[in-house]
Amino acid sequence: MVRSFALYFCFLSKPSLYALASELREKEISAKRKAFRLDQFSNYYQMVVDNLAKAGIVSTYQNIEAARSPETRENLAARTGTEMERILEYLKLSDLSRLGGLRGVRARLYYDSGVDTLDKLSSWDPEESRPMLIDFVRRTGF
Repeated sequence: MVRSFALYFCFLSKPSLYALASELREKEISAKRKAFRLDQFSNYYQMVVDNLAKAGIVSTYQNIEAARSPETRENLAARTGTEMERILEYLKLSDLSRLGGLRGVRARLYYDSGVDTLDKLSSWDPEESRPMLIDFVRRTGF
């Protein structure tokens, strides 16, 4: 229902009302959204997950918020004693997992096969991706 109001205000060229309705919609959605825990990714690193948990980061949404910019990633790496490479890996996995159906196993599969951002995923040609994923699974036994 709130989305309908947002679209209506957009149609009327009322940007402030559109923004308000969109914000209300996001709050409504995020209240219902289930957090995906970092330890649910396939082949996760226990030490990384433990270090992030000590900093209060246990879900993908918390991870995205804590690592949203280069500065916050550096701060997070320093606070948790986690390598920057792993901070970035878990940020990318968390970002991929925001898509429906792309959770623990599939997010890891795409990440490990080189599709580590939503931009790369959206630019993928489905006909090219299938053989690449099949080859990746055969090579790694994923």
